[in-house]
Amino acid sequence: MPPTHSPQSAHSGFAYSRDQFRELVELSLATARKMGASDAAVEVSEGAGLSVSVRKGKIENVERNRDKSIGVTVYIGQRRGNASTSDFSPAAIEQAVRAAYDIARFTAEDPAAGLPDEADLALGEAAERDLDLFHPWALDAAGAAELALRCEAAAFAVDKRITNSEGAGVSAQQSHFFAGNSRGFRGGYASSRHSLSVAPIAGRGAHMQRDAWYSSMRDPAELASPEAVGRYAAERALSRLHARKIPTCECPVLFESTLAAGLLGGFVQATSGGALYRKASFLVDSLGQQVFPEHVDVAEDPHIPRGKGSAPFDDEGVRTQPRRVVDAGVVQGYFLSSYSARKLGMRTTGHAGGSQNLRLTSRLTQPGDDLDAMLRKLDRGLFVIELMGQGVNYVTGDYSRGAAGFWVEGGRIAHPVEEVTIASNLRDMLKGIVAVGADAYTLGSKTIGSVLVDRMKIAGS
Repeated sequence: MPPTHSPQSAHSGFAYSRDQFRELVELSLATARKMGASDAAVEVSEGAGLSVSVRKGKIENVERNRDKSIGVTVYIGQRRGNASTSDFSPAAIEQAVRAAYDIARFTAEDPAAGLPDEADLALGEAAERDLDLFHPWALDAAGAAELALRCEAAAFAVDKRITNSEGAGVSAQQSHFFAGNSRGFRGGYASSRHSLSVAPIAGRGAHMQRDAWYSSMRDPAELASPEAVGRYAAERALSRLHARKIPTCECPVLFESTLAAGLLGGFVQATSGGALYRKASFLVDSLGQQVFPEHVDVAEDPHIPRGKGSAPFDDEGVRTQPRRVVDAGVVQGYFLSSYSARKLGMRTTGHAGGSQNLRLTSRLTQPGDDLDAMLRKLDRGLFVIELMGQGVNYVTGDYSRGAAGFWVEGGRIAHPVEEVTIASNLRDMLKGIVAVGADAYTLGSKTIGSVLVDRMKIAGS
């Protein structure tokens, strides 16, 4: 790891160095070995952060967090136990290892339990790949409050119909960890995540509408300006004034890019090992099957510098690799940890800890397919900008959620819409994607443009 990103650097705000973490890992593994464990894995981590929130021009909360932890997993053959402690003294570590060992002794054997196979581990250079994930923010509470206040003030300044606010917030978080196991894996890195957000309210009385916007980056220098975030959040809230219900109907639905990531998330959840081996997924046995239309591809690249889902290895130390998850609509790979892979008689894909920088694209998308172009493709239907409730059943694929957005006629926004429910089945929705916008947006580790689904049921008035 280059010195500029070493957690030892004075500005990092960490209490422990990488070398100290490495010593704690070695001590824990040696202790487990002495007790008679056949295998063991250890992770040591430390995090620190600052969150400040303001509302209506006044500071509401200033929170500092600092935490540290050692997690130990011990195997006795195919029996597994784990324990953790926040005390880094040798006595406490010995106690944690003993606790994990005792749990393993009294746990039933599980044929799928065990560390990843050595062939899958990130060893040597693969574990040391620097993805530029650590950008500490030398921000104090006063500086954070000033940014949050500027953000909220910018929202209020847009229009006098912005009458209230749920507040604005700034968060600066950083952490580092080091992990190792008895099969030779050693690796760890520091990472950071910073954000700025605001939620203004427009209108008065029974005609109030809220919306929110935020910017989140690993490098604080890449955050949007507080003024830009505030203005955009206010414009979104204002655009929703005088919303009304629409009659119950069936029509095409355009999901804003920020929400389209949820559709991709639904696919990930349904093709993740845990759901598959429990048969709790509407996409069981979907490998090699057509799940999306032929124009849709999904690619994964865990090695994008500064990516929010970037990682040289997964939570078990298995090396990550770029791959095509969906090719021409056909599923090419699942999301498996070594445990779920064994349950399925397959090999780990390096996804203990979830997906890594997924991007859904369509071969039909043109560079000019911005939101206006997508509204023209929608022609007549519902453009959704907010979803409410948790109405997704991943076993059956049934999908039913509260929604708000805009009714579109002739490819143009006619009026805002509220208090409707959109319903379909995820299998039909994924197959029914007719267009993906060039307005790609990254939410967490998923990047996707606005998505047009051919038809859904809208329950209105």
